[in-house]
Amino acid sequence: MDKLRIQGGQRLSGDIAISGAKNAALPILCAGLLTAGELELSNVPHLHDVTTMLKLLRQTGLQASQDGDRVLLGGSAITRLEAPYELVKTMRASILVLGPLLARFGAAKVSLPGGCAIGSRPVDQHIKGLQALGAEISIEAGYIYAKAKRLKGSRILTDMITVTGTENLLMAATLADGETILENAAREPEVTDLANLLVAMGAQIGGIGSDRLVVQGVAALHGAQHAVIADRIETGTFLCAVAAAGGDITLTNTRTDILDAALDKLRAMGLTMTFGPDWIRAQMSARPTPVSFRTTEYPGFPTDMQAQFMAVNSIANGASRVTETIFENRFMHVQELNRLGAAISIEGNTAVIAGVTRLHGAPVMATDLRASASLVIAALAAEGETLIDRIYHLDRGYDRMEVKLSAVDANVQRIN
Repeated sequence: MDKLRIQGGQRLSGDIAISGAKNAALPILCAGLLTAGELELSNVPHLHDVTTMLKLLRQTGLQASQDGDRVLLGGSAITRLEAPYELVKTMRASILVLGPLLARFGAAKVSLPGGCAIGSRPVDQHIKGLQALGAEISIEAGYIYAKAKRLKGSRILTDMITVTGTENLLMAATLADGETILENAAREPEVTDLANLLVAMGAQIGGIGSDRLVVQGVAALHGAQHAVIADRIETGTFLCAVAAAGGDITLTNTRTDILDAALDKLRAMGLTMTFGPDWIRAQMSARPTPVSFRTTEYPGFPTDMQAQFMAVNSIANGASRVTETIFENRFMHVQELNRLGAAISIEGNTAVIAGVTRLHGAPVMATDLRASASLVIAALAAEGETLIDRIYHLDRGYDRMEVKLSAVDANVQRIN
């Protein structure tokens, strides 16, 4: 099992190219199930989750070839309308095949995703929405069985904002008969990216980027070309790295307009940033100023940046409070940060951080994707050597992070 060995205390300097967004690429790959035509996708990141999704899609009969950051999908020979447990159990985003298979083929069998380290993410809103579209759904032996001759447009109001739920229902609605209105829809940029692809495929979608999506169903969708948006969470993670370790880096191939809440907090921490159309230059030369925040749905502060900011707050000049409202178990990185010398305590769904002058290297263990990123950030700022175990979590969502950090003078090694 691979680990990362990081020798801290090195200022960062140089350029990092941001990869395509994991959370946009996964639903976009599933959209290949909606058409017999070809999808030509670019800026697809090299991630373990992308590999898993392609494996899942190929077993349905979807043709998928990958060359660098380009993926070609062909859905003319899909024969297996199933997502088996052995693939779904490793990645909850596998539920995103449910809507497309049901909408195009009238049936689907998808394993229930099961538990998740950072908290429960129930699929009841997916099921409720598909039932509103006329699907007959049953759950037997850990599988969702869905069928419908053709889905019928309907008004769907989800009980909560759900990103994958919005994406699943949006894809299903594109081939439904009549008009579908999705109320309380997720507004995340990754949802917008999926909607833009669907429009390029011939879907009729109004209200893109808002919490009310109006879809006029069409008889069929066709092939298209699409570039996956830049990963805003990877962008924010590297900005947190320079805020903690200090230095001067430029992020390229990124977006400056989809991470406003995090950028505002980074400015408050003392990070100096200048912007171009697709780049951000970040400079840090002082100890961070602590910032308090509360996670919430987009365009609020993203839960996927909470752990990284906590790592920066742990060495800030003062105290801060971080409240997590999205996932109930997303503080598992706290005990690992404390192993590095941080002073963090938990009060319900709020973490109270007393900034310390410095962290000290130690062996730590990653517990989930974003927790692993927070440990990398803390290790970069710590004195001495940190060994991070279970970095397969990191590989799920970050494209060769150790390579990118090494290119900006960080002392990072992947070891087996």
